[in-house]
This record gives sequence, structure tokens and C-alpha cells, in this order.
Amino acid sequence: MEMRQLGDLWPVSALTLGGGGLGLVWGNSTREEAVATVRAAVDAGINFLDLAPLYGQAESVVGEAFDGGWPSHLRVSTKCMVGARHADDIPGRLEKSVRLSLETLKREHADCYILHSNIHPDDYVYEQHPDYANNGGVSWSRFVGEVIPTFESLKARGIIGAWGVTGIGLPISIMEALRSEPKPDVVQVIANLMDSAGGLKRYEEPTEPRNIIRTAKNNDVGVMGIRAVQAGALTAAFDRPLEAGDPDMKDYEKAVPFRALCESWGEDPAAIAHRYALAIEGVDTVVLGVKNRAELGQLVDAAEKGPLDPAQIAEIEALGLRRQIPRIPLDAPI
Repeated sequence: MEMRQLGDLWPVSALTLGGGGLGLVWGNSTREEAVATVRAAVDAGINFLDLAPLYGQAESVVGEAFDGGWPSHLRVSTKCMVGARHADDIPGRLEKSVRLSLETLKREHADCYILHSNIHPDDYVYEQHPDYANNGGVSWSRFVGEVIPTFESLKARGIIGAWGVTGIGLPISIMEALRSEPKPDVVQVIANLMDSAGGLKRYEEPTEPRNIIRTAKNNDVGVMGIRAVQAGALTAAFDRPLEAGDPDMKDYEKAVPFRALCESWGEDPAAIAHRYALAIEGVDTVVLGVKNRAELGQLVDAAEKGPLDPAQIAEIEALGLRRQIPRIPLDAPI
């Protein structure tokens, strides 16, 4: 599998195995199949696993897959979400979470530890989701004054090797974090042909993932592309029931022209969506949300074909599925 440099860290496979599908939180799978999928991913050349306690059984599945006998070349990240309700002891929560993850994974060290929360200005109000900050929002002051020092302390003590942020929060805050010192080693960024975070978007402003990626690359921060198929909206069909007004269902309905284009090419939408994500300038690795070996094999085969060529990308862009008004032109050079 193609290897790419992850910022200033290490070479990683173009595809990363994510924990969302492994945790048995959606779709039809079994724990045995999830364990087999982890092992198959490593056999296929994937050398990076992206996990989190919030991904159901994902960390225990991976712990079972290797039972303490981790391949020496295999790297792993885990995450923690904090919000205003954890303000009394954010450092304690961050350290407790990573230690529990390592115990579950049967490891002594996490290669990367990622803040799973949205970062926002101190006085920011989530107008449509006013309670969100309580569970999943971190103010800029707490990020700088508590989160970063805790990550740096864990790094100095050898508990983690690097740290990062999930870049689905307010773009202005994410980009400021990427420009600050000390800055994250990695950032997870929406990388799909709609530039959509779907149901993960809690704020009203444009998502600006391309500008977040640009800022990351200008500051030597590694980029992990997430939601290549936008939670299933860019696949042939959802693997779980959704209500009509669900943001991901709205994206699925919006993507009808994309599925028609893929049909005219004789291609599967999920495969094309991942090859599109691999072609986004600045994306170092694309995180998979697969839940079984069949899905894994399909996307590994797609990656072997390489990123989409410019002509195919132009046809997709002509569909107009990612129109928004960013603060910086989307075609500005990195």
C-alpha cells in the first residue's frame, strides 16, 4: 500500500483503519468479524489504527486482535472528549481516559492522543445546539491552559508519542490551534466531495475543511482525512435506518447526481468517494469506517487504483455538491 508522510511524525499507509465501524455501533457485523477485519487490514498494508472509547467495542476488539502481541510497525491513536461539564478536572479526565484505553488495547504507549471535542472561542454560543458545549465543547482558554499542557505532560512522560485535535469544531478556532505553539502534531479533517460534516456539525458557519487542511500543511501538521463517504451519504445505500430530516440523510438525497455519475462510470460510489478523498491535496491518510472484511477489501482495492484523475474530479466538482461561501477562496494554493 502507498505510504505517505504524516506531518512531522512518521510514514503512514494511505488508508488508516478507523474504529467507528469496528465498534459494532451500526450495521450488520459480529465481534469475530471485527477482529478478523483488524487483522486483515494489517495484512493488507495498513499500519495505523484510529480508535476511541466512544467507538463502542472498537478498542477491546483491537486489544483482542493482537492480545498484547502488537506488530512493531503498527501505530495507534486514541481520543478523549471533554466539555464544560468536565471543567473541574480536564487534566484528570484526559489522563484517566488514555490510561484506560491503553489497558484495553494491551499497550503501554499510544502513538497519538487526539482531543475529540470541538474547540470554540470563550464566548461562543452554539445557537442550534445550546447544550453541546456542556458535553463536547472546549473553550479556547481551557484548550490552551489545560488541554495542551496535559498533552505535553503525557508526551514528556512517554505515555503518548504525539497529540492532535479533531478538526470538526469552529474553523476559526481549529486554524488558530494549528498556527499556535505548541501546535498539534495531527488534525482530523472532513475529507469528502461535499465538504460536509453532516450530523457532526454543531455550528452555523461554513465548515471550511479545505482551508483547515491548507493551514495544517502550512504549519507542518499531519492531516487525517475523515468521513470520506460522509457517514454513508456517498454510498449506494445506508446500512442503518435514518429519519428523513437527519443531516446525513439530507446529504444522501443531495448526492443523487453523484451516484448517477458513478453508475455511468460503472463504479461503486463508496470506492469513488474514497479515491476522491485520497486525491485531496494535503490529506496524508484517509480513515476508513469499515465494519467487515468485504468493505475493507473493496476500499483497499480502490486505493490500489490510486487517487482519481483530474478529469474525473472535474466531473464530480461540476455537480456542485460542495458549494459554500468560505472566508478564503477554496482554490487558493496551499
